[in-house]
Amino acid sequence: MRRILVASLVLLSSLFPAAVNATQPADDSSTQTPVPRVSTGVIEPILLDAANVHLTPNMFDRLNLNEATVVLSLNVDEKGKAQDVQVVKSVNKMLDERVLDAVRQFHFSPAKLDDQPVPVDMTLNVVVKR
Repeated sequence: MRRILVASLVLLSSLFPAAVNATQPADDSSTQTPVPRVSTGVIEPILLDAANVHLTPNMFDRLNLNEATVVLSLNVDEKGKAQDVQVVKSVNKMLDERVLDAVRQFHFSPAKLDDQPVPVDMTLNVVVKR
């Protein structure tokens, strides 16, 4: 989605100056041409604070694993909070629930577009080790 957004912004920024120049009157030299706003692209969110996934050694034994990766999709809002967290690749229902609980407590620096916080969808791989 980010590539589509960036491509759209690049396309729009290249068309915008032509539209501004086309609407300027030819004989009015006192009017200054406004400088078009150019996007710097989306700067992705950065994880600032992560909650731990709480599993006891007995739970690892019951799950019969030493390491597992749970893949999640989520939205990081303008305040840096994880929203709409969903499991994309499950390991085990018990482990998935504990990972979901932890990720909902994560805090990110929000993504930015032109130095303004914006919400973004992202995929997050959470690796749980013994």
